[in-house]
Amino acid sequence: MTTPPTLSPTDDASPALDIYRQLRGLIVSGQLGAGERLPTVRQTAQDLNVAPGTAAKAYKLLERDGLVVTRTAAGTRVADAAAVLPGPVVRRIRELVNEAEAVGSNADDVIDVLRVIWQTRSNMPTTQEGTNVS
Repeated sequence: MTTPPTLSPTDDASPALDIYRQLRGLIVSGQLGAGERLPTVRQTAQDLNVAPGTAAKAYKLLERDGLVVTRTAAGTRVADAAAVLPGPVVRRIRELVNEAEAVGSNADDVIDVLRVIWQTRSNMPTTQEGTNVS
């Protein structure tokens, strides 16, 4: 499992709702991809210094909205229909961002190159099987 983005400390007024909003934001923004595992309720509670019941309430709200699926032994994972991108794609993007930062690349340059490569691949002739000829 890759390390998901870090959550910030919760608002004292409604910590469960704050946790829900943070995780929802990570899911709908594509920062957590389909099938990616969320930290356990206990880990989330410990990381954010809240009671486990508070974290559990936030996870229940995510389930209610169809954003996550919880299964015994498999943990809580981002629902396939909720994520903008599949988990493996999100992981590869994170790896790309980490590598680009490590070598001092400019974020706009990386995005522009990705866009050009995407558009070039989209305009390439395809084989009968539907794959791009490169």
